[in-house]
Amino acid sequence: MGNRLTEALDFHGRALLLRAERQKVLAGNIANADTPRFAARDFDFKAALAEATGSPAAGGPARPGAAPVSVAQTHAGHLRGTGGGTGGPGRVDATALRYRVAEQPTLDGNSVDLDRERANFADNAVRYEAGLRFINGSVRTLLSAIRGE
Repeated sequence: MGNRLTEALDFHGRALLLRAERQKVLAGNIANADTPRFAARDFDFKAALAEATGSPAAGGPARPGAAPVSVAQTHAGHLRGTGGGTGGPGRVDATALRYRVAEQPTLDGNSVDLDRERANFADNAVRYEAGLRFINGSVRTLLSAIRGE
């Protein structure tokens, strides 16, 4: 019983961490909407969550326990990272971020679509809040069961 509860709370905790990471990425896109040649970035939340929890993603089997692929650092200024995926439970590595293809090309080469970014930002915020409410409700239910209420 306790193990299932721990697993459920762990799953939702990792989902919250990934939602927070996605919120940072989307906020960065919005902040750079006027930066010439800025490429909007995002990551596949479903795949990142599946990898963070060790469950199979829609695109293929999970790789639980698989060692991360190291990225070649050919210049001292390059950032270190691991190939494909999360930088730990609930963290997205910079190599897992994907560039978003612009639907309407701009003269300055910026691929940020403010309407899309704001909609994604609001959707992610609502889902983050829902995750928090679920965890709070689960903890309240558990506490009332412990107290015998």
